[in-house]
Amino acid sequence: MRIATSQFQASMNRSLTINQTMIAKLTEQMATGNKIQVPSDEPIANVRLSRLRREENIVSQYVENIDAVKVRLSKNETFLSSMVNDMGAARDLFVWASDGSNTPDDLNAMVNSLVSLRDSLYFNSNTLDQEGKYIFSGTLTSTQALTVDNGQPPGSRYSFTGNNGVQEVVVGNGITQPANVTVDGMQDYLNQLDIAIDMLGQPTVNPGDPALKAALRTALDGTDTTLNLISGKIAQFGGSQNVMDTLANNHASVSLSNRMAITDIAQLDYGLAATQLTGYNNALQATYQAYSKVNNLSLFNVL
Repeated sequence: MRIATSQFQASMNRSLTINQTMIAKLTEQMATGNKIQVPSDEPIANVRLSRLRREENIVSQYVENIDAVKVRLSKNETFLSSMVNDMGAARDLFVWASDGSNTPDDLNAMVNSLVSLRDSLYFNSNTLDQEGKYIFSGTLTSTQALTVDNGQPPGSRYSFTGNNGVQEVVVGNGITQPANVTVDGMQDYLNQLDIAIDMLGQPTVNPGDPALKAALRTALDGTDTTLNLISGKIAQFGGSQNVMDTLANNHASVSLSNRMAITDIAQLDYGLAATQLTGYNNALQATYQAYSKVNNLSLFNVL
């Protein structure tokens, strides 16, 4: 059978092109470690990879949200714990002030400590985060949680100017976690504290005055009520932290599974690739040798 020169050259060129293309592809795969260089390499596997990577991105975002919420709640807990300490100190002073054996000077001397505790509670209630947002104002983060109007009489100076809106953060598929708490109720306690301070600071204060005793009793009861309010919020943090730790562990397991699946699908088998590369290199060399030998043949070789 005779083969035309043009037919032979086309066949050789096609063989050379195929071998060179496969060698280039295998070399690129081995350089990157990725089996799939373009979607058309393995369309079905590429779709699976896209889905896995999308899910992995979503899970990673959940984990980042959980970490951010845990930091926020931890900071909130620190400031609320400081408020609890301040109220505990104020309670001790109110118990002491309620002792009928105190002198007017003793009662006057308590005022400075109570003023410091009141101002500390007010300051902590209006704590700002690193972005300059009020952390206890609900969703009105640009508004102070508490405001004071010193032009008003004691007992009506402090107001809650935030709201009780909840800042929900997505931490799982269909799962949200509140990332904030408010100090609604603290204004009532500060007003009670303000009345007691005003009465204790009077030069003519009388330890046996029924009005003073009533104010101290109201302030003491208000301290216990607000202590329970704030302590309850702190207790909620513990439950929230446990829930988020569980979610974070679940997300970590899902993420590990996704990464393993991505590796199985996308990672190159270097042993197989090296064998294939050797085969195509041998085929390429054989093609060159055959082309050279056949190209040098003529009719005189068979005469």
